[in-house]
Amino acid sequence: MIFKAVLGQICVCAVLLGATLPASGAAAATVKLVGFGDSLMAGYQLAPDEGLPQQLQAKLRDAGQDIEIANAGVSGDTTADGLARLDWSVPDGTDGVILELGANDALRGLSPEQTEKNLEAMITRLKERRIAIYLVGMLAPPNMGADYEKRFNEIYPRLAKSHDLPLYPFVLDGVVTHAALQLSDGMHPNAKGVAVMVERMLPSLDKFLGTISKESN
Repeated sequence: MIFKAVLGQICVCAVLLGATLPASGAAAATVKLVGFGDSLMAGYQLAPDEGLPQQLQAKLRDAGQDIEIANAGVSGDTTADGLARLDWSVPDGTDGVILELGANDALRGLSPEQTEKNLEAMITRLKERRIAIYLVGMLAPPNMGADYEKRFNEIYPRLAKSHDLPLYPFVLDGVVTHAALQLSDGMHPNAKGVAVMVERMLPSLDKFLGTISKESN
């Protein structure tokens, strides 16, 4: 009788424990992203917890996501700079990259055609490594002229379409025309500005994360 009672308790415990596991029997693993970009990703003049990767990570964790977002932003980087450091900035084991580059290309008036080639080369390398990509776009400043603006602004939608990537069209959406959300330089977001960027980016980023399946054995 004692043996039967103990056996029954073991069975009940096993059922309860089994109910806490995913249907596949595997435990969910942490999704690892890399925020790869320029000063807008690096968190120019912001505290360590105020940058875009850090605020995105905090919001996603608050929502129950098991996620890590490494900050691989470097202030001043062009797409050529990003391409040169891509392989060592995105380590093995990375599940996805938030790709945000091109602002400095536009500010310097660099060839939009070369900017697109650099971005496409990065996308190709990441896809070859089976790393998912969330593409973040930039718009050319209007003082560059209508022709340059048109050529530059077509880059990101075209890349997203040709490579079937999720696209967040403009990284500074909601911030660029609001002085209260910017640093004194009138270009970079302050901590409140980053918070606005995060809120606007979260719905599409959350959808992107839903396409990344992570399980550990």
